[in-house]
Amino acid sequence: MRLLRSARWLLLALVITLIPVSSQAGVFISVNFGPPALPVYVQPPCPEPDLMWIPGHWYYNQVAGDYFWVPGTWVAAPAPGLLWTPGYWGWSNGLYLWHEGYWGHHIGYYGGVNYGFGYGGIGFAGGEWRGGHFAYNTAVVHVNETIIHTTYVDRTIVERTTIVNPGHVAYAGGPGGVNHPPTAEERVAEHEQHVAPTPVQQQHIEAAKADKTAYGKANGGHPQNVAVTKAMAPGSHLGAAATPRGKSGQDDWSSKTKTAAPPAKTNTQQVEGSHPAPQPRPAPKNTMMMAPKSEPKPAPRNTMMMAPKSEMKPAPRPEPHPMPSAHPAPRPAPRPENKPEPKPKK
Repeated sequence: MRLLRSARWLLLALVITLIPVSSQAGVFISVNFGPPALPVYVQPPCPEPDLMWIPGHWYYNQVAGDYFWVPGTWVAAPAPGLLWTPGYWGWSNGLYLWHEGYWGHHIGYYGGVNYGFGYGGIGFAGGEWRGGHFAYNTAVVHVNETIIHTTYVDRTIVERTTIVNPGHVAYAGGPGGVNHPPTAEERVAEHEQHVAPTPVQQQHIEAAKADKTAYGKANGGHPQNVAVTKAMAPGSHLGAAATPRGKSGQDDWSSKTKTAAPPAKTNTQQVEGSHPAPQPRPAPKNTMMMAPKSEPKPAPRNTMMMAPKSEMKPAPRPEPHPMPSAHPAPRPAPRPENKPEPKPKK
């Protein structure tokens, strides 16, 4: 009996090792109730070239027993040419199973769930790789066109790959779920070589998991932090630019709303219940070395040399000393006048 049990466990371990990375999470994460509907939101513009959009999705915390929202974000692909196939919830035998997303050269099956922004349920219409750089289809995605110049507009592919989902259902199959069996191309892509989510993506999920306001029981299925420009890091509940929720439902995911998207703001919307990141204190200035030129202390003035003319007092002239009394010089005696002697009278 013990030998038989050991053989069973060995066989189970062997099967687990043979399961592709993309489907391991779908086998081990199962929930007996479905995820909330997908929230409607506006995509933040892509901030720099060659980044890929990872759509927001509901994930599950087995410890908390609740779904939490992982905001959509822009990330770098593991290598040029790779595309992201989103994960999805699929219904099977009364349970909802999570199928992990993956990177590959082609888009695989993601349950037909319409995540928006190029992921309309079939394939990806948001852009394509061209010569080592990614070109964005601005008919359905937002980019900062002052920085990104590799763009084009193709509305036909958007219409061809969109599955209408007015209720924004977040799972495939089962009661009320999306009914889209995989296409032949999606089946082929499923069996290609895949790359697991990057460490940045895993950290992004962990950061969302730590945000108490992201859970369905706390927000009633309407998370506040629905999308961020850059992936969140563990320990931070805020991204670089949270985007506002849409108002008109499916129209927020249509091509009409993509051309008039507001520019991304730098973390101006704060998640409710979170604390802003502490601002670094400025280093103390060296007042002797760092003082601006307009504030140097003036050197002490030489009041004799530097005083303005209006303030200089003329130096007092020295008083003349009285001359010592002296006897007046004797006047010369008058000389006797030489009168001619009178001539004798004859």
